[in-house]
Amino acid sequence: MSKQVDSFWGGIVKSMGLVFGDIGTSPIYTLTVIFAITKPTPDNIYGILSLIVWTLFILVTVEYAWLAMSLGRKGEGGTIVLKEILVRLLKGGRYLGVVSFLSFIGVSLLLGDGVITPAISILSAVEGLVLIPACANIPQHLLILFAGVIAITLFVFQFKGTDKVARAFGPLMVLWFAALSLSGAVEIVRDPGIVRAISPWYAIKFFLENGWSGFFVLSEVILCATGGEALYADMGHLGRKPILRAWYFVFAALIINYLGQGVFLMAHPETKNTLFGMVQSQSPYLYIPFLVLTVLATIIASQALISGVFSIVYQGITTRIMPLMKVDYTSSHLKSQIYIGSVNWFLMILVLFIMLLFQKSENLAAAYGLAVTGTMAITGIMMTIIFANTTKKWKAPIAALITVVDFVFLIANLNKLPHGGYWSLILAGVPFGTILIWTKGQRALYRALKPLDAETFLLSYEQIYAKGKNIPGTGLFFTREWNVVPPYVVHCMIRSNIIYERNVFISIMRTDEPFGIGSKLTTGRGTGLDSFEIFAGYMEVIDIEGLLKKNGIIEKVIFYGVEDIATNNPAWSVFSTIKKLTPNFVQFNKLPASKLQGVLTRVEM
Repeated sequence: MSKQVDSFWGGIVKSMGLVFGDIGTSPIYTLTVIFAITKPTPDNIYGILSLIVWTLFILVTVEYAWLAMSLGRKGEGGTIVLKEILVRLLKGGRYLGVVSFLSFIGVSLLLGDGVITPAISILSAVEGLVLIPACANIPQHLLILFAGVIAITLFVFQFKGTDKVARAFGPLMVLWFAALSLSGAVEIVRDPGIVRAISPWYAIKFFLENGWSGFFVLSEVILCATGGEALYADMGHLGRKPILRAWYFVFAALIINYLGQGVFLMAHPETKNTLFGMVQSQSPYLYIPFLVLTVLATIIASQALISGVFSIVYQGITTRIMPLMKVDYTSSHLKSQIYIGSVNWFLMILVLFIMLLFQKSENLAAAYGLAVTGTMAITGIMMTIIFANTTKKWKAPIAALITVVDFVFLIANLNKLPHGGYWSLILAGVPFGTILIWTKGQRALYRALKPLDAETFLLSYEQIYAKGKNIPGTGLFFTREWNVVPPYVVHCMIRSNIIYERNVFISIMRTDEPFGIGSKLTTGRGTGLDSFEIFAGYMEVIDIEGLLKKNGIIEKVIFYGVEDIATNNPAWSVFSTIKKLTPNFVQFNKLPASKLQGVLTRVEM
């Protein structure tokens, strides 16, 4: 029984550390940003608090905790998982292209978010320094420098993996949420009437009194729900139940803190930084420890997001929507713990650039929210289609209603475009452009290579093999499918007569499940010709050498194709450059260099 209790609470504590950093640090800046543009009158405070409570309930609890998290594949979640579920459901229907396009946008927006979140979280925490009397006159450029140093340190230590550090994350975030609850509760005791703000009537009244300007306040209200998508995206790390349980605690802590900030604002409408001002007025002696805890919480939030970006990119690589990149595995027992160096350094440069560009967290809030609402709307659309096509049809109208709410927020956020919101689109545009060029380029390259079908190939192969001038040993040839023979194999075997006594066509098929590995050796495809197929989930790390040995294949040499692309098309030129800059298939799968033999094929595209 005690073990069950330990794992019950242990799962909740781990979830707080790995999943809720982003949404958990939003009280640092949400009300500060909203009341920088809205007058903190009692009516407005009640209206905004009501909007925050219902935004957290509808967009995080209902959309992600209840609906999205019921859609998992082997416990994994995220936009790519929704796409894989839809691919199965629609079975090549005409909407499949639309679904793929939507999932590309969703993935790109999430990756763009991965730049803004660490920047706004760390900057807003560091800005709390100015409330310490001795630091009151620190110039903004020094605050940016501190924030930059924290960000650089965070990225520099990524290669070590978060496995060891993650153990400390949970307890620290529990402490953070306890501090949020306590500071909020102290204020609520002073004015218990604030609890009335939970009623949706105050939100409706706020819209009626403020009209269009009230509608556009939604673009700042959404800041309270940023990071909500992590509940679903990180489901594979910890499982559904611990995340759900932890969310109820986190939800309560956030509501208590926001209500407390509301009470403080009514008494001190001139406050510039609501959360920090509230804690300092309650206990000046505890302010510095609280500030240290805030900085640690924002580092944990950023860490969770960086790990999430690595996971998304890895899913993108294995489902062939993104180019291959060098991946390192930082944990021997946690499959999700990976490190992608090129992504890490690129993210770091962009985070520092965004900090320098926007200077202050409230300026950054003007760019933040567009990507989040876009991702939520796409999740809503995909969920509605899935529920409408499964036995849970009763969930489809609920998902559709929530999608409408997502679009209301998205439309409100469009007014951020001229104020820096375009940056979130530029940041998302980099992965989106890469995905489009890569997926279309792969298809065009495959067509340009003009592969042979197995029957035509076997006619010539059998004639050459029968001459008996075959090389002793086993030759491995990588192909996409055993029955589609790429030009480099034709060049090797038919034109150059490089045929071994045993030839094995090896192909890797990624399944639409996240995990699971299987292999199938078929002998006698031709005289001295076998095929070896590996079936692996898109989150799996494959030990190709181990699988070959297990099936009695001891290869002498491994052949693979290298394409030299000649083109006048600008898009294919970019595709060709990406191919040259990224590792090829065999480098990605860490095959023994001493046995590798690349065969060059010149292709006109």
